Amino acid sequence: MLQKNEIYEAEITGMTTEGSGVCRIDGMAVFVPMTAIGDKLRVKIVKVLKSYAFGIIAELLEPAQGRCEPDCPVFRQCGGCVYRHVDYAQELQYKENHVRDAFTRIGKLSPEFQPILGNDSRGGYRNKAQYPVAMQDGKLICGFYARHSHRVIPFTGCLLQPEEFTALLEYLLPALQNAGVSAYDEQTNTGLLRHIYLRRGYHSGEIALCFVVRKSIRRKIQGMLAALQAEFPALVSITESINPDKTNVIMGKTVQVLAGKPVISDRMCGNAIDISPQSFYQVNTAQAERLYGIAKDFAQLSGGELLLDLYCGAGTIGLSMADRAGKVIGAEVIPEAVENARENAVRNGIANAEFYCGDAGEIAQMLQKQGLSPDVVILDPPRKGCDLPCIEAVAAMQPSRIVMISCNPSTAARDAAAFDERGYRAEIVRGVDLFPGTGHVECVVLLSREKN
Repeated sequence: MLQKNEIYEAEITGMTTEGSGVCRIDGMAVFVPMTAIGDKLRVKIVKVLKSYAFGIIAELLEPAQGRCEPDCPVFRQCGGCVYRHVDYAQELQYKENHVRDAFTRIGKLSPEFQPILGNDSRGGYRNKAQYPVAMQDGKLICGFYARHSHRVIPFTGCLLQPEEFTALLEYLLPALQNAGVSAYDEQTNTGLLRHIYLRRGYHSGEIALCFVVRKSIRRKIQGMLAALQAEFPALVSITESINPDKTNVIMGKTVQVLAGKPVISDRMCGNAIDISPQSFYQVNTAQAERLYGIAKDFAQLSGGELLLDLYCGAGTIGLSMADRAGKVIGAEVIPEAVENARENAVRNGIANAEFYCGDAGEIAQMLQKQGLSPDVVILDPPRKGCDLPCIEAVAAMQPSRIVMISCNPSTAARDAAAFDERGYRAEIVRGVDLFPGTGHVECVVLLSREKN
């Protein structure tokens, strides 16, 4: 039995989806963060459970190929990135392995695996950030949570965010403190400012700022908004979202405009898009356009098909395929996102698209009862994947093809296996890296209905 605080020699032979290396010591799996496959090291055991243990690096004896010095000063404290200690080629290999392992081990499926599509750059790719706020040594600070905690690591220069976010935060924090805005304390449910939410249009450059607050700070900051916009002309939308609840959910139920527009504008796959703070919108625009291009190729549209886009968000996927479809029907549970989708269709002169507000499974069942039979269904579910009623309703409509876009290969493999039981074979799977540095990887799956 392994002993806590004891040190053992081991070699890292695997990698978890959360970015921790795996070694075996005395037959027990030990998870060690910030390691790489091939590392030979001395591991200090910090926690022992019944069938596995956790360790930290006591000494790196022989580094693995691809290991490098982290380029971020808070990498070891921040809970965002997990792969800044290996080069990008190594990171992509880990992520490709995660996708393959999910479908073969969890889904028990054997599709064709296409090579993972890497990002052009490891930095500056995010168009959205939500910074938790705290008080530290009498100063208002923001940054990111430390690993497995809600302790804020103060840092405004995240390498994943655009440089404009850093400049805006460094101007904003002292201005907010001077205006008497206090930081929210989640232990006592007191204070005002919970998060600073920023979003930037990749093509337009327009920036949205949303203050997530326990109570309105409109009166406190009204006098500084004109100066803020003068300093940052790209800042075209300033809003606040009031969330009074003691909860880990970031956004409140509504958003009020403090200055400028309620939305920012951008382009996605050639279409003009309006994005509200509540809208789901891929955080890596350039790579999302490539991702949607792969999905469009998998859909194999010829011009006359009925395309059903479930979990459609602001309609970006369905609208990007409308030029090759006879009709697009989108469904999304967030009302503001549905309104964005409808407005986006009108803005782009897309007359063959309509959008419904509701749960994906319920909308699919409603369309099935109406006798609608889509030729192709696009699924872009949240991390938890599709629920069973949605899968059953989609399969009952008997589309020729289902194209699933997923940010969680494990739930995608589970859902693909459920579709397999209902006559849909997973033909092709391709990983797409939208989040370099982190443990996340997207995948696109083509499911085709068996002829019999």
